[in-house]
Amino acid sequence: MSALERVRPSDPRIPVSPQLALRVAIIGGIAMVMFGVIFFRLWYLQVLSGEQYVQQANANRVRDLPIPAPRGQILDRAGQPIVASRTTNAVQIVPSALPPAGAPRLALYKRLGALLQLSPGRIEALVVRGRTAVRYAPVTVKTDAGPGVLTVLAERQSEFPGVVQQPVAIRAYPYGQMAAQVLGYVGQVSEGELKLRAFHGVSAGTVVGQEGLEYYYDRYLRGEAGVQRVGVNAAGYPVPSSLAAKLPRSGHSLRVTLDLGLQKTSEKALLQGIEHARASGKPATAGAFVALDPRNGQVLSIGSYPGFDPNKFAKPLTAAQYKSLQGSSTAGGPLTDRAVNGTYPTGSTFKPITAMGALESGVLDPGAGLGAGQCITVSTQQFCNAGHADYGAVSLVDALRVSSDTYFFEVGQLANSHGNVIQRKAKELGIGRKTGVDLPSEITGIVPDRAWRAHQNELELKCERRTHRSSCGLVGEIRPWSVGDNMHLAVGQGDLVTSPLQMAVAYSTLANAFTSGGEGNVVTPHLGLEIDDSHGGLIQALTPPASRHVHLNSSDLNLVMEGIHNAASQAGGTSVDVWTGWDQAQHPVYGKTGTAQRPPLEDQSWYLCYVGDPHRPIVIAVTVEQGGFGAETAAPIARLMASQWFGKPQKFVAGSSKTL
Repeated sequence: MSALERVRPSDPRIPVSPQLALRVAIIGGIAMVMFGVIFFRLWYLQVLSGEQYVQQANANRVRDLPIPAPRGQILDRAGQPIVASRTTNAVQIVPSALPPAGAPRLALYKRLGALLQLSPGRIEALVVRGRTAVRYAPVTVKTDAGPGVLTVLAERQSEFPGVVQQPVAIRAYPYGQMAAQVLGYVGQVSEGELKLRAFHGVSAGTVVGQEGLEYYYDRYLRGEAGVQRVGVNAAGYPVPSSLAAKLPRSGHSLRVTLDLGLQKTSEKALLQGIEHARASGKPATAGAFVALDPRNGQVLSIGSYPGFDPNKFAKPLTAAQYKSLQGSSTAGGPLTDRAVNGTYPTGSTFKPITAMGALESGVLDPGAGLGAGQCITVSTQQFCNAGHADYGAVSLVDALRVSSDTYFFEVGQLANSHGNVIQRKAKELGIGRKTGVDLPSEITGIVPDRAWRAHQNELELKCERRTHRSSCGLVGEIRPWSVGDNMHLAVGQGDLVTSPLQMAVAYSTLANAFTSGGEGNVVTPHLGLEIDDSHGGLIQALTPPASRHVHLNSSDLNLVMEGIHNAASQAGGTSVDVWTGWDQAQHPVYGKTGTAQRPPLEDQSWYLCYVGDPHRPIVIAVTVEQGGFGAETAAPIARLMASQWFGKPQKFVAGSSKTL
């Protein structure tokens, strides 16, 4: 071995195999790729998307709270406000500022409840419900607390942590119960209502129309809510912020056809008529009225008794309070609009319709004397005049003047063998079909005939079999249509049910055809007149067309109108006493009393009239449940309404007719 070889150190490295080198190269390549991906992702987030994520981060710190929009006014036909909004200080709770849950929070609720006259449980329920609807917003626990309460809260603020005062706009009905069922009321939209098409896009917690015109025209009256942007911390609680707000846009105004002066007088007259009936021993439990312009269907006044104060809906009602307003399923309650949804037999106010149907079908000779005697006997059943009066054999015009039941019983008997001539005319004029009035609901009514009776029999049998009962009460007895049914219909009794509004439409059709030589329109009654902006500028006119056109034989129609004019102006007429001193030459009255039998209840009082005028004609329908004879209760109410409309002295004049 050479000297050089002896001094060279040994090589400590272990030879690397080709397989190991390949593995190292692969792992190194993967590491480099992963590092590149991470580096590219960081570059993408920081450079390319940095601004976007900053915005999203900021958005996570911001919450949008709705700012309620003041609802638009409802104005009468002359532009006078009958529904408005007013600002009041509400008592609100800021949930994030409340004491801890448990005893401290309960003690606060007790102190606040004693001040607001609310139970602690009620306050807690309002807070829970309010936070569910709009999580970050203060929760209103009382809208109109009064100056005394607000003073206490301001002076003793330390005792009420989380309780604040906030100005809010609430709905105001300055005339209280006046036209309450028609105007309606407002309230927070419910979870179920949010699914309705009418409230599509509405946010939870929004105050919307719940009934009447408030509901029907809500999309115009509601306005557009603003947005208050608030900052929240990591825990989700609001913090002070200077973010700009989007201001709300007030709702449009709705001008309606109602005449404020006539509406006030009509409401007062109805109460006066009810008091008069009660003084004479009648229960007079409820009533309604409608006044229409027969040319175009504009509703000049409309009302229902008993009523309610819609201002009470400014704060949530308890279930018991709301149930008392609803009343029973049969009699209804203060929320029931009896002018539109009342279901009543009409009594003798139906006779002009019977007459038109019989005349135009050729069943009736208007000059023939019918109805002699106190009663008419068919098989074993007697059909009699009220009080068993005997008017003798009379013509059509005189039968309408004195309201002879026996005459119209005979007409119903004659018409029965000619099919549904009375029924067809009633439906043509607007009875037994919806009028199309701009309100959330209205009845259809019933004009009974053979097919209706057969259908009711079938429903009754099915119900009895399904429920194993002896009777479901859908019909008094299962039997075919009889001549007696048609005789009862001819005098507005039996199974006929309709509303004051439908009767007003029918008389309006007769009236406008009478003034046009037999060519008439079945008007569409409506309350909406126009939509205006906040400055009174017209946005949209609301003029619904007539539902259909009718052609009535002018000779037949003249005879019918002569008969009901004589009833209000000639000796022996059923309402002539009521119109004593009225200028029939200037404003002729065509009126018909009605006294509908509703066993076991007292008779229902009715009056329908058309008062002619070239420029201001009016049709009036009045009914009082259990009010007695039409001439004694309903007709005097109608005269008071007409007196207001034509600027005449107002005097309650009760008639003496005892005719059904």
